[in-house]
Order: sequence, then structure tokens, then C-alpha cells
Amino acid sequence: MKDITKKYTNGEVTIVWKPDLCIHSTICFKGLPAVFDPKKRPWVTPEGSTTDKIIDQVKKCPSGALSYYLNRDASEEKVSVEAETIVEPTPNGPLMVYGNVVVKDSKGTLTKKSNATAFCRCGASNNKPFCDGSHRKIGFQG
Repeated sequence: MKDITKKYTNGEVTIVWKPDLCIHSTICFKGLPAVFDPKKRPWVTPEGSTTDKIIDQVKKCPSGALSYYLNRDASEEKVSVEAETIVEPTPNGPLMVYGNVVVKDSKGTLTKKSNATAFCRCGASNNKPFCDGSHRKIGFQG
């Protein structure tokens, strides 16, 4: 598994995209196509909208593949969720966990996650225990 992180900025806000976390929900480009267009390269063009609209749309990302930071706050530590953890199975998709969690993989490596984490329910992910969108390819029902 590669740990790829891409960043796109309009000068005020930087959009952070981690493709390995993406579950291809299409919420980003259906909600703000002026910024998110998977048919273009680069597929993220933050110049296409206002910082406030970008932030609102990025917050809707169910997998946490998209995140953001304000450039003026770049030196500050990442904000973590200070709420109870919520677990929600999505229809025909991943198990979503909202809140702060620590995930221990089969090798014993600990990974801290905050906001939203998508866990594989279908068994086909190449990024287990995390969802990589494979449930769509195999027609997972559940």
C-alpha cells in the first residue's frame, strides 16, 4: 500500500487528498463540480470556488480522503474530534466510524485516525482494514 497525499491550494485553503482512503462516494464532485472534476487533471482545482464553499464540501467527505487546512493555520497541530465515537454501517458500503480511533493492523502498527474512517465490510479491499471502494466493483450487498 502506497501512502500518497496530494495537496491543492487557492492561497487561503489547502485541500488534502489521500487517494488510498477514497471510497468513491462521488459526494465531492456532485456537490462542488467547479472544484472537483475526476475527468480533469488535476482533478482538484480550488480556484473554482470560494474557500467557504470548499470547506463545506470537504467536510461532507464520508471517508476522510479529503481534508483541508487554512494556510494561515498551517503551523498549528491538526484538530481532532472531541466527541463520542459513532459507528454507522452504510448500505452496500463500508462501516463508517466517526470520532477518534486508533487502528492496529496485522503487523501491530498503530494508526491514529480522526473525523471519519471507512472500514471494509465486503472483504475485497486491497487496503484492509480500510475501504478502498472495491464494494462497488464486486456488487456488495449488505
